[in-house]
Amino acid sequence: MVSEEQRRVLDPEQDAAALKALTHPLRIRLLGLLRQDGPATASELGARTGESSASTSYHLRVLAKYAFVAEAEHRDGRERRWQAVHSVTAWSNRSMAESSPDTRALLSLSRRAQIEHLEASLVGHEADIADGRLPREWAGPSGISDLMPRLTPESLTELWEVFSRKLEELTARDAGDPRAAQVVLLTAGLPRAPRGPGAEPDPSGPTATDAGVAP
Repeated sequence: MVSEEQRRVLDPEQDAAALKALTHPLRIRLLGLLRQDGPATASELGARTGESSASTSYHLRVLAKYAFVAEAEHRDGRERRWQAVHSVTAWSNRSMAESSPDTRALLSLSRRAQIEHLEASLVGHEADIADGRLPREWAGPSGISDLMPRLTPESLTELWEVFSRKLEELTARDAGDPRAAQVVLLTAGLPRAPRGPGAEPDPSGPTATDAGVAP
């Protein structure tokens, strides 16, 4: 589980400039790649994102200005390498929603970036299973679920807390197990307002099957 030293909590008022720096989609992607894959040069990140090294270098310098990334140990003296300073960037969703339009835009942008990450991770997971890079034992517990329970705000808050505690427990338990692999685990709790009679069909309704995680 992420330690407090690896978690950076931003305040919408005190860290407004840093939050605004994250509103660029490429910066979010670069920061995510450094966190996921480790230190890299601007050229390496350019190859992964389809951007020029000049573009990635510029956005990395912006991230460095606001302490999201920092220079890493160089393999040689030709090109600087970058690394993420923290494993997680966090904030209060309530404070963000009640803040400026820029911070609300970041909240929306970051969530859509997470959805894109989920889609890319699904493609990669399926390829890893098909090509034998992951043992078949991972096929059973892997999955995506789109449950739609009815909960109160208090129950949804409790669910997040229980989930976080259990994840911390399991991460600590598996820390020394050589079979452990990096798992992309995205969670969402997005309440919806009731829809009255005669309303248009909801395009975000549940899928036809519940692809859970049962073996």
